[in-house]
Amino acid sequence: MKTELSTRLGVEHAIFGFTPFPAVAAAITRAGGFGVLGAVRYAAGEDLARDLDWMQEHTDGKPYGLDVVMPAKKVEGVSEADIEAMIPQEHRAFVQETLAKHGVPELAEGEASGWRITGWLEQVARSQLDVAFDYPVKLLANALGSPPADVVARAHDRGILVAALAGSARHARHHQDAGLDIVVAQGYEAGGHTGEIASMVLTPEVVEAVDPLPVLAAGGIGSGEQIAAGLALGAQGVWLGSIWLTTEEAELHSAALTEKLLAAGSGDTVRSRALTGKPARQLRTAWTDAWDDPQGPGTLPMPLQGLLVAEAVSRIQKYEVEPLLGTPVGQIVGRMNSTRSVQAVFDDLTRGFERAIDRVNRIAGRD
Repeated sequence: MKTELSTRLGVEHAIFGFTPFPAVAAAITRAGGFGVLGAVRYAAGEDLARDLDWMQEHTDGKPYGLDVVMPAKKVEGVSEADIEAMIPQEHRAFVQETLAKHGVPELAEGEASGWRITGWLEQVARSQLDVAFDYPVKLLANALGSPPADVVARAHDRGILVAALAGSARHARHHQDAGLDIVVAQGYEAGGHTGEIASMVLTPEVVEAVDPLPVLAAGGIGSGEQIAAGLALGAQGVWLGSIWLTTEEAELHSAALTEKLLAAGSGDTVRSRALTGKPARQLRTAWTDAWDDPQGPGTLPMPLQGLLVAEAVSRIQKYEVEPLLGTPVGQIVGRMNSTRSVQAVFDDLTRGFERAIDRVNRIAGRD
């Protein structure tokens, strides 16, 4: 499963695996793919350095990357406290009412929220890069458009390729104009922030729009046959995220959430602004239903929504309040029916890819 891009990066399979969990990212790399560690949950640089140290020890010298969330335009002089002050009291009250309705306990006195959205703030993302650039990271991906020009330059100075997600051909051309090296064409089916164009339509549009820039297909991909389809549409690899959530190496720390993922079908997700303020595909829950209810106050724009719900999400996760418990995940959740190791997922992907290629060869009379 080699392409020009995978060969350039020195990986066996053109499978790029995004995950917030270091153990999963390292396992993806060891299995012959390219593990990409999501940095958004790291508020402190020392925490990211600790996990990158761990990655260094557990990737057998093979390449890996980092995914950050950084806006292309910088806003000067705005702190997290300034942003918090913009949140209307009506929305704060709605959060408390929804939690009380479902009997969600308070955090213990003095206990800080374990889930924060501070990684969406540019100053935090920049501090993450100050740490990451001390490590042999081979790819920097940005989930929120093209990174600022000085960040692209810093990465290129270190021989690091830069990628960004795109939900349309227009976004992809913007990335190309910004000097990026790779475009991730993320279809509507994907988990997390996603646009409105499905992968089967989006991938060839982006490939044509930015040719000869390499493109990774993303969104709704969780089998070897789907990987073959992505490559047939012109992509030089695939970007997989959701499929790793139910692997043995994942650190969800919630048996209830894992069970919900294993039981969910492909129709059990929804694009909702409930988590961050931007449309993000996630499990449909009583929490997303409450925020999408026209009788409610409606969601706030990013990053206000993320800061508003941070403590609530921590409480829901800590106490595993099943009706409210969810996570970003794509429509591929319908295929995530068992807990397997990352290596077992890879074995299944490569077997499925071989089946697809054999089938096409038979159709073309090449067997």
